[in-house]
Amino acid sequence: MRKLDRKKVIVTGGTSGIGRAITQRFVKEGADVVFFGTRKEKAEETIELLHSIGLQEEQIVSYRLVDVSNTQDVESTVSEVITLLKGIDILVNNAGITKDMLLIRMGEVDWDRVLDVNLKSMFNMCRSTVKTMMKQRFGRVINISSVVGLTGNGGQVNYAASKAGVIGLTKSLAKELASRGILVNCIAPGYIGTEMTEGLPDPVKEKILEQIPLKRMGHPEEIAAAALFLASDGSYVTGQVLVVDGGMVM
Repeated sequence: MRKLDRKKVIVTGGTSGIGRAITQRFVKEGADVVFFGTRKEKAEETIELLHSIGLQEEQIVSYRLVDVSNTQDVESTVSEVITLLKGIDILVNNAGITKDMLLIRMGEVDWDRVLDVNLKSMFNMCRSTVKTMMKQRFGRVINISSVVGLTGNGGQVNYAASKAGVIGLTKSLAKELASRGILVNCIAPGYIGTEMTEGLPDPVKEKILEQIPLKRMGHPEEIAAAALFLASDGSYVTGQVLVVDGGMVM
């Protein structure tokens, strides 16, 4: 039996990298999945990939183009998706961006945008979905943070602040919702081979690998495996930060 048969799932930032890997793994495990993104071309590529897996009869796989930092757009889109899916069991908050720069050169626009996409989006998505989960007395919320939210990183004060905020949101929401059968957890990836890291110069990549005991970057599929555990087998796990980083942060 597939681990997520007919579970109803929303994944934000699902058109590439970690989000696409999570979407693909959850679909393979039998879930009905609607993923959110902002790029139509990437979304349609992802749909083609998911259909190539071989869907079950009546399995729902769809996408919505939505800026998850926009509260009104999120509320209306989530309402429509919950109607389509006839509920919501699992929310994966993965949408995120970087706008790296030293603090003394960082503009307010870049600070606000990163906090809006990386952190406010989670407020928007959680508030729009947990009411349904509370009525069901079942739910799983999985928030994607970063090891940078634990350690900080020069040139990323906005990104690190947003990812640290994700951890605080996760722990607080876990306490609020535990009595309703809703588990809220966080994954903190280290350096993962995605579009965000592939463009780094080779000397930077070499310096990164020196910090990782396993001496390699992680794969998006390894984050997807962690998300699957939290969505299915992790039934006594809530309010936790699962670090998946090859041993970089110990």
